[in-house]
Amino acid sequence: MKLSITFKNMESHDSADAHVSQCLRKLERLLKSYEPDLVQLHGVFSMAPRKEVSLSLTLSLPTGALHAVGTGEDLRASCKQAFNEIESQMKKHQALLRRDYQWKRKGRPRARLAEGS
Repeated sequence: MKLSITFKNMESHDSADAHVSQCLRKLERLLKSYEPDLVQLHGVFSMAPRKEVSLSLTLSLPTGALHAVGTGEDLRASCKQAFNEIESQMKKHQALLRRDYQWKRKGRPRARLAEGS
């Protein structure tokens, strides 16, 4: 996976790299089916007006691109929120690619159940 992280209006932190690498380990489990050279993750840390830290993530895959934004009081909170959002988008994206919606069982109508007993 190609990873690039930039900082806008703030200085680079070692703790940001630690939080990103920790959250990235979780995300890599979902990305096993893709070639590592074809996956790109771009993150931008920026300082919002009210002393909030914002993390904007863009995940480029061969099958599409996903985007998530997380804001929080500190680096850890914004990182956690953005990665949770991108992880949920990734799960939905993979379900669409597998066409899970076609394999879902339809429930039986209640009227037939009442008549049968």
